[in-house]
Amino acid sequence: MSETLRGGVIGAGVFGGYHARQYARLEGVTLVGVYDTHPDRAAKVAMPLGARAYADLDAFLAEVDVVTIASPATHHADQALAAIAAGRAVYVEKPIGVSVAEADKVRAAAAAKGVVVACGHQERVVFRAMGLLDAPEQPLRLEALRHGPPSDRSRDVSAVLDLMIHDIDLCLAIAAAEPVTAEAEGARGPDGVWDAVRAEVSFDSGFAAILDVSRLAEARRRTMRIVYPSGEVEIDFMARTFRNTTPFALNPDFAETPAAKDPLGASVEGFLQAVRGEAPRPIVTVDEAIAALDLAIAVEQALEDAA
Repeated sequence: MSETLRGGVIGAGVFGGYHARQYARLEGVTLVGVYDTHPDRAAKVAMPLGARAYADLDAFLAEVDVVTIASPATHHADQALAAIAAGRAVYVEKPIGVSVAEADKVRAAAAAKGVVVACGHQERVVFRAMGLLDAPEQPLRLEALRHGPPSDRSRDVSAVLDLMIHDIDLCLAIAAAEPVTAEAEGARGPDGVWDAVRAEVSFDSGFAAILDVSRLAEARRRTMRIVYPSGEVEIDFMARTFRNTTPFALNPDFAETPAAKDPLGASVEGFLQAVRGEAPRPIVTVDEAIAALDLAIAVEQALEDAA
């Protein structure tokens, strides 16, 4: 596939704007439209980039080849199904859905139509740039902290589906093991949504993950500690630095790589390469996105059971 792809974005919020600018700048794709149920929001994102604003989803889908879905999470699966039904390749921001049942429908529809579906777990790009996805040992333990101050963003889902799912995906990416148990405790926000959650997940290999997220913190923190048989790796995602006491080599200059500087851009570019047949798969596949969602929902169920 050598022709320029026509790109479109569903959702004109902050992340929709990020994605629209990616389609506007990347080679081999042109941003042609932005769809939102609020036409003024769509126009605010689309017009400065030379694209058209759409308030009709069918009309929008008729004009694009590839679609990014950056709407509220509760709409991800339904909008992905609409795009797939129109034969469009789809990049879905995380989570791929809010239930495994609806995410399974997305997977089945994509397989039936033969279209690419990718999911936006951008931290996977950072792990790849560091070299952690090629580590020669299986981890024993992972401790992740992902905190941020209160925000009106993503109030349609819990902090598990908003924040923790990033670290869940990273756990699954580096551990050749299946999760077997999940325990969790947390605190709800004023609207009853879980905003601070600490979970412990055990895997059938003996690997354990301690995951701590909060949307009630005073400041943003994004850290991770991974314990291997031969040493530890401590990561500061915000500073893009790490400390490595293992004997295996990681990329000390990863923060200067284009992927680490712009993980969203690298993730979208990986999706477009898969659509063109230049790569065998996107960076995060629909199967991997569903695995992360499945474990995230298990954590949410553990929260409810402990409440």
